[in-house]
Amino acid sequence: RLPLFILCPNGRMNIGLNRDQWIPNVFPLNQSIPIEIVKQYRFIGQLMGMAIRNKHYLDLKFPALLWKQLLGEDITVKDIEAIDVQSFAIIKKIESIIAENQPLFDNMNDLRFEIMSSAGYMYELMPDGKAIRVTVNNFTEYCIRYHEYHFNEFRRQIEYIRQGLCSIVPNSFMTFLTVNELEDAVCGKGHIDIELLKRNTQYSNCKNDTPFIQQFWKILSEMFNEEQKKLFLKFVWGRNTLPSCDEEFTQKFSIIVLTNRASFELDRTLPKSRTCSFALHLPVYSSTEIMHERLNYAITHCSNVDADG
Repeated sequence: RLPLFILCPNGRMNIGLNRDQWIPNVFPLNQSIPIEIVKQYRFIGQLMGMAIRNKHYLDLKFPALLWKQLLGEDITVKDIEAIDVQSFAIIKKIESIIAENQPLFDNMNDLRFEIMSSAGYMYELMPDGKAIRVTVNNFTEYCIRYHEYHFNEFRRQIEYIRQGLCSIVPNSFMTFLTVNELEDAVCGKGHIDIELLKRNTQYSNCKNDTPFIQQFWKILSEMFNEEQKKLFLKFVWGRNTLPSCDEEFTQKFSIIVLTNRASFELDRTLPKSRTCSFALHLPVYSSTEIMHERLNYAITHCSNVDADG
C-alpha cells in the first residue's frame, strides 16, 4: 500500500533546508491516481477543515508549496528548491555552460528526456524519453518539459486535498488567508521547547554554566519569539521543529565556541552553522546585545551561512 505522503528529497538526502517536511506521494503524470487514494487525500483535506473550525490543530509538516497551491497561488522554482535543493541543478549547470560559450557535448552526452521524481525514481518526460538524447537543438524543449513536470508533480494530489478542505471551510474564507495564516489555522503557531533543546546540547571549548553560554540560552528562550526560534532551528539544523522528546533525538546539538580572535574582531563576526552535524559555531561576543544582534541577523538573512556548503 502506497503512503499518502513521503519525506521530501532534502530530508531523504539530509541536505538543504526543510528536511523534516513531507510532500504528497508521487504518481506518474500520464496515469490516473487510484480512486481510493483520491478519497484519502480528500479526507486529509476534511481533517484540515475540521482543525480550522474546531481549533484542534494537526501536527503537519508540509512545505510552503503545498499551502500555496491550496490557496491557488503559483509556486516558484525557489519553492521547489526549498524541498529539493538539487531539483534544478542540471538545468542551471547547462545554462551556465551555454552562457559561457563552452562546448556542451561532454556535459550532455548522457542526458536523456527523463527526470528524477521527488520519490527518487526516473520518469520519462515524453514517450520513450529515456532513449532520446538532449542536444543543443532540443535543449529548450527539454527545459520546458523539465519545468512542467516539477510544477505539476503534486498538483492533482493537492487539488484533492483542497476539495476536501473546501467541503468543510468555504472557499470564500480561504481567499482572505495568506500562506502562513492558513498553516497557522490548521497547525497552530507551534512551539519550540528550548529546555528540551538544552537537555540535548553538547559543548566544545566551554561548559553549560559558562556565563557566555547562559547569555545564549537567555536570548533563545526569552528574547527570541516563536518565529525567530524556528528560524534559528532551520539555521542550525535545516528543520522547523524539534523532536517531541529526548529519546527521539538522533544527534545532539553542538555549540562550538570561537575564541581565537581579538574581541573587536569577534564582535564583527557572524555565527556559522553545520546543518548536517546540527552544530553552531558561536563567537564569544562582548555583550548580550551584540550576540542577539548577530544571531538575529544570521538566522534572518544568512540561511546560507552554513559551513557544510
